[in-house]
Amino acid sequence: QLQLVESGGGLVQPGGSLRLSCAVRAFRLGDYAIGWFRQAPGKEREGVSCISSSGDSTKYADSVKGRFTISRENAKNIVYLQMNNLKPEDAAVYYCAAPRRWGDCEDRYDYWGQGTQVTVSS
Repeated sequence: QLQLVESGGGLVQPGGSLRLSCAVRAFRLGDYAIGWFRQAPGKEREGVSCISSSGDSTKYADSVKGRFTISRENAKNIVYLQMNNLKPEDAAVYYCAAPRRWGDCEDRYDYWGQGTQVTVSS
C-alpha cells in the first residue's frame, strides 16, 4: 500500500508563491510516477502536473505552464510542486496521487493524499 500526505498549502496573495510537498510512504519512490491534481469548489478535479518515476519527464496543464514546477527527491520520498505567480484561479484543494507501481503519468491514479488547501486572495 502507498500513502501520500500533502503539505504546504495556505493563504497567499496573487503573484505570490507556495511550495507544496507530497510525502510518499513507499518502499521506493522511484518506482512511481506522481501527479498533482486540484479541485476548486463546484468544479471538477483537474490534473495540474505529473512527474515520471525517473524524473526525466514532466507534464503541466496549460494553465500553469511557466509558473509551476514539479520535482522529486526520491531519496527523501518527497515530490514538490513549486507554484509561482499564483492567480486567484489557482485556488483549490491540491492533491498528490500515484498510479500503480511502474505506471506512468497517463495511467489511472490509485493512491491519493488527503489534499492541502491553497487560497489565493488579496
